[in-house]
Amino acid sequence: MPTAPPNADRPRSLARRLLPLILLGALAVAVYVVAGRSSISLEALIRHRMAIDALVNEHRALAVLGYVALYITVVALSVPGAVFLTIAGGFLFGLAVGASAAVVGSTLGATVIFLVARTALGEPLLKRAGPRATQLAQGFREDAFSYLLFLRLVPAFPFFLVNLVPAIAGVRLAPFVAATALGVIPGAIAFALAGTGLDSVIAAQQAANRDCLAAGRADCHMIFDAKDVLTPHLVGALVALGLLALVPVVVKRLRARSRAAM
Repeated sequence: MPTAPPNADRPRSLARRLLPLILLGALAVAVYVVAGRSSISLEALIRHRMAIDALVNEHRALAVLGYVALYITVVALSVPGAVFLTIAGGFLFGLAVGASAAVVGSTLGATVIFLVARTALGEPLLKRAGPRATQLAQGFREDAFSYLLFLRLVPAFPFFLVNLVPAIAGVRLAPFVAATALGVIPGAIAFALAGTGLDSVIAAQQAANRDCLAAGRADCHMIFDAKDVLTPHLVGALVALGLLALVPVVVKRLRARSRAAM
């Protein structure tokens, strides 16, 4: 009985691997098109503030769980707005609860996209990339926690990209989750702390919006760029922490060179 060539099922197998990632990407695009960037914004927060405050006051635990679920969805789908969500968490729940909920939500959301990408991309890409890429991936895996912690702490790297690189390199789940959880803590605290003072920002924006409307202008919006919280001092502190995370890697490399020279 004739059998199919060994390579016959490879396109089908690759398609099956890529299907979860394709579906996740399609869902992200659909959410972005339907909801738009304005769905997670200062205007949206002000528009629904009474309903949100009522939910938080009457059902605090449920509100926190709903916030975490929303955060997971936003991060897993790579929808813009995670930074403002962290600020909103501090505004709604206070520094401790808001920052903690943001850390849990971002870690779980990142884990979802990591697992999907690892299943879809990790093994197939490494097999096709050649020995040099495999060697680089092996080096990344050996010091995965330090590298990932650096990538999480330094705000120059997009969050979704840091979820994909370890997946392609074949990093294990445990160091990925640990480095992600630890790496997002400083930023979560900083943004949630900014959120605790959001009332004054809202008041100023509402006053400016009323003045704009009174002047008869049609382009009146309440704007708050969450990235304004990333002051040079905060960025410097995060970069310093990131470099500190690489110290074990540097020490390991220096010791290996020293032993090789003996």
